This record gives sequence, C-alpha cells and structure tokens, in this order.
Amino acid sequence: MLTAKMRNHIREEGLLRPGEHAVVAVSGGPDSMALLHLLWRLSGELGFALTVAHVNHGFRGEESDEEERMVEAYARGLGLAFRVAHLDMPAYIRDTGRTGQAASRERRYAFLAETAADCGAAKIALAHHADDQAETVLMRVLRGTGPQGLSGMLAERSFANVELIRPLLRINKEALVGYCRDEGIPYRIDSSNAKRHYTRNRLRLDTMPLLRQYNPRLEDALVRLADVMQGENAYLTDAAKAAFDSLVRPEDGGFAFSRKAFQGLHLALQRRLIKLLLDYLAVGPDQQDDFGYVLTEGIRLAVLRVGPPNASLDLAANLRFYREYDRILIAAPHHPEPFLHYITEEAATAGTGGAWQLVLPNGRTLRAAVASDRNVLPAEGRNGRDRAIFDCDSLVFPLTVRTRREGDRIRLMGLKGVKKVKDIFIDEKLPSRERAVWPVVTDGEGRVLWLPGIRQSSHSTVTEETSRYLGMTFTGP
Repeated sequence: MLTAKMRNHIREEGLLRPGEHAVVAVSGGPDSMALLHLLWRLSGELGFALTVAHVNHGFRGEESDEEERMVEAYARGLGLAFRVAHLDMPAYIRDTGRTGQAASRERRYAFLAETAADCGAAKIALAHHADDQAETVLMRVLRGTGPQGLSGMLAERSFANVELIRPLLRINKEALVGYCRDEGIPYRIDSSNAKRHYTRNRLRLDTMPLLRQYNPRLEDALVRLADVMQGENAYLTDAAKAAFDSLVRPEDGGFAFSRKAFQGLHLALQRRLIKLLLDYLAVGPDQQDDFGYVLTEGIRLAVLRVGPPNASLDLAANLRFYREYDRILIAAPHHPEPFLHYITEEAATAGTGGAWQLVLPNGRTLRAAVASDRNVLPAEGRNGRDRAIFDCDSLVFPLTVRTRREGDRIRLMGLKGVKKVKDIFIDEKLPSRERAVWPVVTDGEGRVLWLPGIRQSSHSTVTEETSRYLGMTFTGP
C-alpha cells in the first residue's frame, strides 16, 4: 500500500522520470531508510537510477560511525553506489561561530549537490515526511508567517543546479516506521532527537502532544493547510509577477512604479508585489517573520499615505524608498554631488553647432554656441525650455552651470518681480531627487539666466539691436 501511494505521488508530481538519476540522502533513521527502500523498489518499474549519499557529521562518535556502516552495508546490499562525507562539525562550528543545525545543514546540502554533480544526477531525494511538514508549518505560524510560509516544504524545488524532491510528504512517520518493521529494514534512532535544546524537538516532544488534545489529527490538518496554501501561494506569485511586468520598470539600479497604478491593486497583491521587488533586489525577507511583515507593510503604507508629494525613508540592506509625486522608486540611496562648471565666451565662440557642451549627472546634455546669424543656431525644442537664446554682448561672462543654491531667484519673462527657483521646481513637480542635480545657468554676476527644461529669465533677451547670439540647448533622457 505504501509503495502504491509513493508511486502515485512520484507520477502526479513528476518527481522522477524514466532515465533520470537521483541521489538519495540517507541518514540511517527510519524515514530515510524507508525512502531508500521504496525508491529502490520502484526504480526498475519507473526507470530511474539511484546513488546513496550519507553524511557523518562527527557529533556522536561511535554512534555516528555505526550509522555510517549500517547505511553503506544496506546500500551495497541493494546493489547501489554509495558516497559518504566525513565532517568534523564540532570543529567547524567552533571555528566559524555558526549554530549547529544551520552549519550542519549547509555542509550537508553542499555535499549532496557535489555528489549529484559528480554522478550526473538531476535530483536529490530527501526524507522529509508528513510529520515534518506539520512541524514546519506550526513553527512558522508561531514565528509569524504569510501564505508562502504556510505552504511549508515543497515536493520539489531548485537548489544548486539540481532539484530537491521530497517523495514522502504525504506519508507520516508512523507508516514509515511500520514499513521498516514489515520489510525488515534496519535503522537507527538519532539520540539527539530527544534533546530539548533544539526548537523543533521541543515542538515535537512537548507542543504537538499538547495541541493534539484539541485536534487528535493535528498533523493531517497542518499538512492539508500546507497543501491548500501551496496552490494559493503559487497563484499569488504568478499574479504578482504579472503585475510587476505590467507596472514596474527598472530605474537607477532599482525599480520604479506609479503610485496610482499601485493603489488599484488588491491589498494581497500590493503586499506580494512589494515582496517580489525586495526579492529581486536581493533583500527580500526570506524569513516570514515580524521583520518581513513590518518591512513590506511599511513600504506599502508609505506608498499609499496621504501626505507630502515628496518623501523618502531608509529600508534594509542599503536601500531607500522614494516617493516623488506619482512616482515610487526603491533603489540605493541617492547622494548627489553639487557641481559647478564655467562657460567662457571664448569656449562658446569656438564655432557654431555646439562649441561647448556638458553631460550632466542626470544624463542630459547642455550645449552652448555663439553665432552672428541666429538662423545657424539649433531651432528644435521648446523656446525657453529645451533651448534658450540670449543677447551675447549684454551677458556678463563667464557663465556658470551649477546646482541650485538656497535663495536662488529668477526674474521670469512676462512677470513682474522675481520668484524662488525652489518654488518653480515645486510648481513643475520636479522630483526631489532631480532637483538636487538639476542645472541652473547663471551669468558672471550670479543672476539666474535659465533653468534648462523649465523656464528662461528676462535677462539679456534678444532685441532688434542684437548682433551676436548665444544659443543654448538642453537634450537627453
């Protein structure tokens, strides 16, 4: 019966196909020994090959060595290739300061991936079963989780150019122990499983028995929850990717999107889209805990909050959130350097067609040229915005191209008095990050002549008496 159940699971999930090769991770406990025997029994029928891999962590001395000898003897008795890794984990943990379980898992998975590469295996079979799945889901519930965490362990997932498969996720521990007993399969019980200094062990030995008072079939309920959430989590993930493709664009080493478009998404999709962005930026809260919730929810609320049109806040891992009117940007912090460049009359009169030019930090280009004939100056672009023409002889050189300074004012054509450059930037809805690197053109006396791309001043304007023209253009993204 157990063989048929596993056969169906392998076929339904496509875990192993004819011609494939799998490395079976066998510790020596009843779970992995049952997995080995079941896969061996099905290998001829389903047409896949097996290699047995065992890790001796060196934690339990002779007990570990005995497990290794038992697994090797049984594997070779089945006619299967056997690989073993001898690790001095106590020394490794002492030298690196890593925790025991995390360090052991890291080294164990590295050995399994190496073994798979050596023998050309595309799959690594692990012995996690239904009880492990239930414990995993409950641990994540206690820690704080979302749909991804409630999905538990997947039957198949990618790892280091191979696929990790878990053919036993629908079979409980009791059935596996019974299978070993009925088939005469040897196994060893790891004495560390009874030690309560591991969180998972305390959960298994203390918490789960207590909760069974409320639901005798607790494990079944948690496994069903994981199964349901895997489907719903996959749906949300696909929907978030579709929203990303539709709404998000790469920008400044990060990602930008429209606040209004984000507002139109369902709450669940808003959260998933933010998490996806953080994942792509390699700072996604992989752990579904308080930190992950606080980070994603903090960003979501910052996007939706009614408040100043320009705002920013620091995120994790050297990222910053920027809200600039309808534009939302998540990228590395922006620390622009102020700049100052001079335009001498000699440089501008070296020729026509852009004798002087400057590429600005925002990627745009500013050009200046002097000509006696206005018609030879560039004519494309919007007057006062993309291009400006001045009476060259009334200008005070050298001109400067610099970043805005506090107190800058401009006398605009057609208006009485002066207006603060800062207020003009706000009126134009120029994002705060752009304001810091937006060029301001001034004359030799410090008067603002032009805000490229925005407005021209009333200083040194062209008249009927003008004989020499200074033309400037502002082009680029």
